[in-house]
Amino acid sequence: MLRRKMGKTKEEVSLLGFGCMRLPTLPDGEIDEAEAIAMIRHAIDQGVTYLDTAYGYHNGKSEVLVGKAVRDGYREKVYIADKLPVWLVKEPADCARLFNEQLERLGVEHIDFYLLHALNRNSWHQALENEALEFLEQMQAEGRIRYVGFSFHDDLPVFREIIDAYPWDFCQIQFNYMDECHQAGLAGLKYAASKGLGVVIMEPLRGGRLVQNLPPEVEEFFASAPIQRTPAEWALRWVADHPEVSVILSGMNKMSDVEENLRVLAEAQPHSLSKEELSLIAQARDIYTQRIKILCTDCRYCLPCPQGVEIPRIFRLYNEANMYNTLEADRGQYQQLAKNKKDASQCIACGSCEAVCPQNLGIIELLQMVDRAFTG
Repeated sequence: MLRRKMGKTKEEVSLLGFGCMRLPTLPDGEIDEAEAIAMIRHAIDQGVTYLDTAYGYHNGKSEVLVGKAVRDGYREKVYIADKLPVWLVKEPADCARLFNEQLERLGVEHIDFYLLHALNRNSWHQALENEALEFLEQMQAEGRIRYVGFSFHDDLPVFREIIDAYPWDFCQIQFNYMDECHQAGLAGLKYAASKGLGVVIMEPLRGGRLVQNLPPEVEEFFASAPIQRTPAEWALRWVADHPEVSVILSGMNKMSDVEENLRVLAEAQPHSLSKEELSLIAQARDIYTQRIKILCTDCRYCLPCPQGVEIPRIFRLYNEANMYNTLEADRGQYQQLAKNKKDASQCIACGSCEAVCPQNLGIIELLQMVDRAFTG
């Protein structure tokens, strides 16, 4: 397994990180402990040194499973990464309470890489108000946390603001060949690396959308490529081609996933893809992009809607369902919007959104179309 340096920490970590958010489960939804532990330990035996978990994964049971997996001498072979659920921090004392609970679940005395979880413009200020940074410094001084970082889901300006506000050791961002310009994106990756931060990548396969249930056009394109690789291999190799990347997390839920990822990332050196290969991936991206149905730019001029309709979010959900051939799978997200009375059926055709849309979209008619698609 290849290793890369985690930024200024100078720690060498495996290029493949084991993400423990999508562990194998039993029919009742509980983690299949025997299979999950076998997978994690096999990955460690093959050189994986980075395990990533969080307070809420598998309803709080992922941390417990990771703790069991690193017994019997495996703790000394790995770095454990865990995350503070900032949304549960309502007062400064919550930081210590949650952290101590995590240590107890894991059964360890310290956490190697500790992150403020899923920061955005709102949760970042919540973290500041509740003295999360002061808590991290205290835990580092006591040796209970070795390195501090944050994971991120928002726009590039917010990412830069957070990077510049604190001497972080590392960060974690969503990055794949479809998200090169989304959230922190490539610009954020390079910015973080320029500041000496290690960069951990999440969603390299976009939650499986780049490998499962591919649209026919994409399947045919990869099948006709002169270089034969699986969709997962194309996606992972694209991420690994960037030298700024320290770790690529993969949420593996079967042993064959572990084996494939070990194989692919055992040889994925930076800048190892040829111009022809990079062009092929760019063409695959274009095929996905051509499946976009609604040309919404997410400028948000249409918000707030008087009826509370989440217009850009609805259009984004519909576009992604078409891009990745996941309309059926995404119905649940739309149903959640409906439950909160933020879905397209709440539109009363007042027209206030259409009056300000810089793309001149027929938003009222488009909302009706999306609602029909998701409600059948």
